[in-house]
This record gives sequence, structure tokens and C-alpha cells, in this order.
Amino acid sequence: MADYTFVKDNISRIQDKIHAAADRAGRNPGDIRLLAVTKFHPLEAVTAAYACGLKFFGESRVQEAVGKYGAEARQTLPGLSLEMIGTLQSNKVNKALALFDCIQSVGSIELYKAIEARAGLRENPLRLFLELHTGEASKSGFSSIDTLLAAVDAYMEFRSTWNGETGKACPLELLGLMTMAPFTTDTGIIRSSFRALVRAKEEVLKRCSPPGFSELSCGMSGDYEIAIEEGSTMVRIGTAIFGARQ
Repeated sequence: MADYTFVKDNISRIQDKIHAAADRAGRNPGDIRLLAVTKFHPLEAVTAAYACGLKFFGESRVQEAVGKYGAEARQTLPGLSLEMIGTLQSNKVNKALALFDCIQSVGSIELYKAIEARAGLRENPLRLFLELHTGEASKSGFSSIDTLLAAVDAYMEFRSTWNGETGKACPLELLGLMTMAPFTTDTGIIRSSFRALVRAKEEVLKRCSPPGFSELSCGMSGDYEIAIEEGSTMVRIGTAIFGARQ
């Protein structure tokens, strides 16, 4: 069994950097959440980060998440939010909806519709982020603001129809947008990617006002400080917390 006692110090250093980046941007550090990316890391790593107070955990593969975050594991980690951050294939939607609390990687109208069609089967609302393609290295996500806005329109129509026909709360909650910056050392390109996400959020809010729509999920181990300076409300950190993939 691997020793993950080092995770506490890593998280502390990251939180210090989050605070510093927020200060530089004139932001409240409390508005920024840290999501621990646990792909390729065992449940022991999850438990170590959870013990440090982290509540948001991200996985990129449905099958790996199923094996790691089973019912027994979830019972020992109350309040944990499991979030899908990798490309979700349509044939894995049923499993994803049964396991995840949030899907951040909704990157096409087809995937959104597949989720929408099954959302009523859940006991609790499923939180969603729409993923925007903002750079050459980003291989998934909506390719334009127009296609992203079409998904927003579909969500708003579904929400209105669901409330009108059932009188119940909508089983989907669209919270914000997500992106991944290109893999580059050029900070100008990285900033441009995050600024594109901010502009997309502004375009959504000009068009309509989805309840609770306020989040920007961007920034990873190599660029999360830049992301915070540009407006990120959730950074997704794996390597800087857990070390290299196992």
C-alpha cells in the first residue's frame, strides 16, 4: 500500500498558491474550489485528500471510477462530490449517471441530449458543465460559442418543460463552463484560452439566466494560478497533489 502522507503538505502548498493568485486578482479565495483529480490513483489517495478537507474529486474514465468509488467507498466518504472530467462516450451515459454527482465534460449537443433523456431516472439532480474547446490541444468540447449556446437553449427548454409537466425540480442543474488550456509554456496562449471561457460565460448570461449558472472550471497543475487570475472558480489538480500517475 502506497504512503500518501505527503498529500497533506502538497495540498497546503497549493492552497497557499490559490490564495496568492486570488489576492493578485483582487478575488476572494473562498470563491475558488480545489478539485482533486484521482485518475490512475488508488482509493488510498482519495482517502488521504479527503482527510485534508477536500470534497471535490474528478475522474476521467467511467470504468475506473466504478471500480474505485463503489457504494462501500462512498459510504466512508460522506459529502464527497464525484465529478466526470474526461470525455464521456454516449454508451457510458447510463453508468455515468448512476455514479457521478456532476459531469463537467458535456462537449456536444448529442451528449447533452443523451444525458437529458435519462436524467429523470436519478434520485438527485445531476450538475452539469458545458465544455468549450478553447485551444489546439483541447480535443473535445463545443467548437464554437454558437453550438454551446444551442445546448444552453436545449437545457432551458427542458427545464421549462419539466417544471411545467411534472411540477418537480429539474433533474439537471447547469452550473457553468469548463475548458482545458493548450499544453504550452506560452502564458499568453494559456491566458487567451481562459479568457475565451470567460467571454463564453458572458455570452450565455446575455442570452438567458440559467439558475445557479456562475462557475468556470479551468486550470490544472501547470496553469491553475493563471486560471485563477483570469476568473476560474474551480481548479482541477492531480499531479501537484498526488505526484506522477501510477
